Amino acid sequence: MTNLLKQPLKLALIQLATGPDKSTNLARARSRVLEAHRAGAKLIVLPECFNSPYGCQYFPKYAEVLQPCPPSQEQSPTFHTLSSLASETSTYLLGGSIPEYVESTQKYHNTSLLFSPKGELLATHRKLHLFDIDIPGKITFRESDVLSPGNKLTLVDIPPYGLITLAICYDIRFSEMATIAARRGAFLLLYPGAFNLTTGALHWSLQARARAMDNQVYVGLCSPARDMEASYHAWGHSMVVDPNAEVLGEAGEEEEIVYAELKPGKIEETRKGIPLYEQRRFDVYPDVSKGKIKFDD
Repeated sequence: MTNLLKQPLKLALIQLATGPDKSTNLARARSRVLEAHRAGAKLIVLPECFNSPYGCQYFPKYAEVLQPCPPSQEQSPTFHTLSSLASETSTYLLGGSIPEYVESTQKYHNTSLLFSPKGELLATHRKLHLFDIDIPGKITFRESDVLSPGNKLTLVDIPPYGLITLAICYDIRFSEMATIAARRGAFLLLYPGAFNLTTGALHWSLQARARAMDNQVYVGLCSPARDMEASYHAWGHSMVVDPNAEVLGEAGEEEEIVYAELKPGKIEETRKGIPLYEQRRFDVYPDVSKGKIKFDD
């Protein structure tokens, strides 16, 4: 059996502290990406809304134009910062997400950008499921008041390691996305996300371990650092989980980098011990990975 993860991979999740100044956020991100590079990371992940505060009131102000690609420096300073950083460090760099404005549709999106070690844009993922919740006495939030959802799944090859999938925050609650990616050959599910103090305490680690357990793959969740003076309080606790649902590394609440060594053969070892992939009853229920799935805009 061919290993889904073809070579050892050091993953870094940067739990970044962000504030109201975009240039300061980008400079802070650069410093931490360089630190992760010096530590030997080959895939580096930044959190959701790493260049801005998180909140519906902020999305329009901080939004950048990404199309047509490549955008100009003026249209998207974040795009160019990420591209140059990826090239400078020769790493795969995932800009967790940024607010995006599409001039042709006049819509805003929550968009993730993955760059190659040469600084080339490999993939984008627009948050597919918008964070609209109302928990009485706890939190009410409606991303759909400002944002529009994406319309595709994102599965991308990162040579020489293999396939990964990109999703954002609330996407993790929709297990079909993870199942499709895993059954299509992904070794790693990445979720930049800003859970809050209510949903984080309830479901953050549970969701990470559940997606890993269900699909027997690696899972990475990358949160912003917690700032109790901000209008939105992120949970923190960025973490990496292995195919057996064991936590390989977890941050606290402050700014921090979580590292994990992803090992070839671990997925196959886990699946051999608990052979879910041989035991599913597709004669009784459908295989969601075989349905009509949208991977392109």
